[in-house]
Amino acid sequence: MSSSSTVVVRVPATSANLGPGFDSLGLALGLYDEVEVAVLDDVPGSPGGLDLDVHVEGEGAGELDLGEGHLIVKAMRATFDRAGVPQPRRLRMRCLNRIPHARGLGSSSAAICAGVLAARALAAPALSDDEVFEVATRMEGHPDNVAPCLSGGLTIAWTELSGTPRKLKLSPHGGVRPVVCVPRTRLSTEEARGLLPKEVPHADAAANAGRAALLVAALTQRPEMGLLLAATEDRLHQDYRAPAMPATADLVKRLRVAGVPAVVSGAGPTVLVFGTADTHDLIASEVGSDWHIQPLDVDRSGASVQFPETR
Repeated sequence: MSSSSTVVVRVPATSANLGPGFDSLGLALGLYDEVEVAVLDDVPGSPGGLDLDVHVEGEGAGELDLGEGHLIVKAMRATFDRAGVPQPRRLRMRCLNRIPHARGLGSSSAAICAGVLAARALAAPALSDDEVFEVATRMEGHPDNVAPCLSGGLTIAWTELSGTPRKLKLSPHGGVRPVVCVPRTRLSTEEARGLLPKEVPHADAAANAGRAALLVAALTQRPEMGLLLAATEDRLHQDYRAPAMPATADLVKRLRVAGVPAVVSGAGPTVLVFGTADTHDLIASEVGSDWHIQPLDVDRSGASVQFPETR
């Protein structure tokens, strides 16, 4: 491992599920966390053990673990182990977080991807893109946020019978205009998943399969409001999770009654809307002051890695 090397990783927010595409569809959004990681030279005469310096600004500042429990650090350690390279003794990490935490916008996936990519850039260049995706998916537990974070655009993710995660990147139509409505309240993915039943009616599964296929076509070819409204209908997870986020469920319902394609973003409680310039006022009137409304671009390139000049 080279000493005194620095890497900067930029990772996008993501929205998973997109309504009917439960645990399979994901979209990268133009909202980014930035992480600078440096492997430092050992100081002559310094004591043994690990020397870790973590600083966080923005989302999570004052809340996150600043030691080995930090998710980026854990992802880096896991990647070093996967690549079979020694753990660096001295690490410095600076995080600028813009992705809201526990809101359904992929903050944990972004952290994991940042850690895996930083570790590869610093010490494991032989690690393939497939291996990076696999390490990140294993840590996150499911690939639907990890896939668009790494690849950008619209992604379809699945797991083969062997347990190997796979992903396919698609290019969303230029007319796709995501808007996120972010509440003040938080909801953990684990809590939201705990509300899902072990079995669902066959008719609901069939309906979601058809809507998910239609949604892929609408997002890549014909992002018309009427088509997107039909394509974003869900029967597998949103209603079951509604008791944990009643305000979110109510907002989704009101927007959809008004003809606006709205879904729960990931596990919630953020609401993702596919809008147009004409729908912004309608969204604002339905949302009210308790939500932060933010139009976002679709991120089309995914996570990026840069080596800044030596300071």
